[in-house]
Amino acid sequence: MWSQAPENTLESLRHAIQFHDGIEFDLRLTLDGEVVIHHDAEVSIPKSKIQSPKPWVEHHTLDELESYGFCSFRSLLNDSVVLEQWRDNGKMGCVELKRPHPRSDSGGGYFGLSKHKRHITALINATDSILNEFEIPNENTVYYAFHKGMKASIDASSTGRPWAELLPYIPPFGNRQTKRLRALPHFLTHSFSRLVRHHRNAGATMIPAAIEYFVPPVNKLPLGHKVGLTGKGAMNLQSAQRGFPVYVWPTKPEVEHRLLAAGLTGLTDHADPNFTWLPSGHARWTRPATLPLDAQQQDVLGQATKENHLDVLKELKANVTPWVECDDAQRTSLVNGWSKRWGWQPFKSERVGDSKLDSSSPPWQAVRLIGHRGSGKTSRPVLQ
Repeated sequence: MWSQAPENTLESLRHAIQFHDGIEFDLRLTLDGEVVIHHDAEVSIPKSKIQSPKPWVEHHTLDELESYGFCSFRSLLNDSVVLEQWRDNGKMGCVELKRPHPRSDSGGGYFGLSKHKRHITALINATDSILNEFEIPNENTVYYAFHKGMKASIDASSTGRPWAELLPYIPPFGNRQTKRLRALPHFLTHSFSRLVRHHRNAGATMIPAAIEYFVPPVNKLPLGHKVGLTGKGAMNLQSAQRGFPVYVWPTKPEVEHRLLAAGLTGLTDHADPNFTWLPSGHARWTRPATLPLDAQQQDVLGQATKENHLDVLKELKANVTPWVECDDAQRTSLVNGWSKRWGWQPFKSERVGDSKLDSSSPPWQAVRLIGHRGSGKTSRPVLQ
């Protein structure tokens, strides 16, 4: 029986990168300049176990954090399963760069934007050095952050990898409710079309977008044209998107099928291998990009019933060719089908290069399903 591992741990990430088209995880700089995988600003263990008088992750060395059970970024890539999947099998790594809490020594205060920029630049360079050492392809990685100076940090860094900015901007302090309230004005005044224009003009290579942009009733709130996953909303979405990659968080099971069908990539908290039938009444396919279905196979999956879907999934998995093993004719057919279905336009960026059919990685614009924080978000504290 499968049991979900704590978020952002090696076990969680190893499972998800095999089960999905890639993984999303969070990186922070440690006191000694190393890179650790950790979401929260405070070390996520019982407070009684924290030995430092200051709870922030950035006040701890990597050795201290590893002694609590947290995984370093280098340890992730030292894992042979993760490395093979990420480097050789076209899996995607969505790297969220975390700013320290403003009250921490490295946080720069609540208005210290210049220090925030320098910190994120240092984190990018430290991360990039490890990615380069392990020969992770540029097109298999994207950096993003809730950071108003993201473009400046990217430009000041040595990286040539893809990047984006997380909007609406959410500050690295406060509880969930106060963070959402601070983000609300930006959400209300920035339509999805405006979000696309912002990222294109900034030189970003994809758009991370909140699920609220696409699902009623909240998607009716932003000014401008409304987008959605079906009907006129889906037409407006395709018109605004024009094939520009959009990664949506969090992708809940109720909307997963519609979201992928609309040409969007989903970040999911659900990596249970036994979760095979979606609430929407569809069989679940967890690797749409790296184990891609042709038109005929897509029809077979779409016609599956709750009663026979396990047999259908078993047969498809035995016969579908992974992207990395597809020949030129298969890849051309797949890409032509995707381009026609979702209105892709030529995508040009020095950071991802040309979408070559001989690459082990699916096209940059391909629709993916990504494991959020590995196999999904878990409760606090993350480690006991």
